[in-house]
Amino acid sequence: MSTPQKSPLKIIIATVIILATVAYLAFTGVRDNKSYYVTIGELHGMGDKAYVRHLRVAGNVAPGSIHRVGTNATFQLLEQGRTLQVSYQGTEPPPDTFKDDAQALAVGTYGHDGVFHATQLQAKCASKYAPAANQTTATTAAALPAPR
Repeated sequence: MSTPQKSPLKIIIATVIILATVAYLAFTGVRDNKSYYVTIGELHGMGDKAYVRHLRVAGNVAPGSIHRVGTNATFQLLEQGRTLQVSYQGTEPPPDTFKDDAQALAVGTYGHDGVFHATQLQAKCASKYAPAANQTTATTAAALPAPR
């Protein structure tokens, strides 16, 4: 008995289709998840490109500008005298370190309304780990017990 031979052309076509599909999915996945880091000044100077890109913008939270409603918040970022209105709508509330004058990083898109629409928000408090102003740091030698 002879077994029917599969045409090598069918195998080649199937391989090309599979590779093309994987390449397309990889390309679109990378493109959709890519975000550009820009300063507030660069964002204002991007023109129409600002409206179609996924962006990351950092700055200090303007004092008194935070307004929270559930897991959402609106606030202003400050950077070198420039301000940016941010509207955060995420699935999680803003972090505990998100306070006035804290450094914040907003990830999202810039809208035609002049507001940055963030879906992710990160904040850090730069003074959290610094020693208090009236404390002096102990040197390593002073912290060790005296030799006997």
